[in-house]
Amino acid sequence: MANFEPAYIETFKKGFLAPKIQQAREIIKCCTLCPRQCKVDRTSGETGLCKTGERAYVSSFNAHFGEEDPLVGTYGSGTIFFTHCNLRCIFCQNYDISHLGQGEEISDEQLADIMLWLQNKRCHNINFVTPSHVVPQILSALAVAVPKGLSLPLVYNTGGYDSVDTLKLLDGVFDIYMPDFKFWDPAIAKATCNAENYPEVAQQALLEMHRQTGDLVMDDTGIAQRGILLRHLVLPSGLSGTREIMRFIARRVSKNTYVNIMPQYRPCGRAGEIKALSVHPSNTDFETALQAAEEEGIKRLDRRRRRFMVF
Repeated sequence: MANFEPAYIETFKKGFLAPKIQQAREIIKCCTLCPRQCKVDRTSGETGLCKTGERAYVSSFNAHFGEEDPLVGTYGSGTIFFTHCNLRCIFCQNYDISHLGQGEEISDEQLADIMLWLQNKRCHNINFVTPSHVVPQILSALAVAVPKGLSLPLVYNTGGYDSVDTLKLLDGVFDIYMPDFKFWDPAIAKATCNAENYPEVAQQALLEMHRQTGDLVMDDTGIAQRGILLRHLVLPSGLSGTREIMRFIARRVSKNTYVNIMPQYRPCGRAGEIKALSVHPSNTDFETALQAAEEEGIKRLDRRRRRFMVF
């Protein structure tokens, strides 16, 4: 993709970003930004499940080399870890951030400065980790950062529990979506994150993301520029429903979807509350998941994680 320019630059130039910011700010006055539908007025200091008001909280930011190869390249993915989360899985590997709230409140201007700092560090993209509850803040920060020269692709790195209406608001802003698809069974979603509707929500969110950006496209050096990079964490004893998820992707999204089937689950946070989640997945669990994906027609599988498996 020669002369690639991130979508948000044209959106900004045409004056379409400002109304998106206004609409997002209106939504959080009676917050329905995500499927939790808390309906609190975040502009007046009220908070819902995500414990975030009018300003975002950030726990850390830096060039990150632990992401997938199409994001990392030579200089790393410019990750910004937002504090809190709208999903709050009990086994979260970042439990101190998502549940305990480790991080600092920042202004939109500070968030813009972080993006520009990461760009100056030569990162290949700006990777927003758990952004679902801070969409207005991201949009507002973009309005500050673009006139100052921000020009990197943006990555929407989400747990997959996203409102289609909010995603539509992001059309023309994000070029790269990196959602999780965690569970197929509503009962597992209910037990692990009190979100029984997660499987249906994740399906509809993924379809909208793919409508906007399509399959993952990379430049001639292998760096992602646009499209979907999907993650699926293998849970012990097949609890994540890999085969059903891969079948949905192959039949309803695209067989050319870039998928990272990840083996690095470990019991964290409150995982011990569910006996089946108190152990690591076995090699068999992981190999069975890979085989299911391939049998369902998903061939574009990320291979990097295999090299880091430790049991």
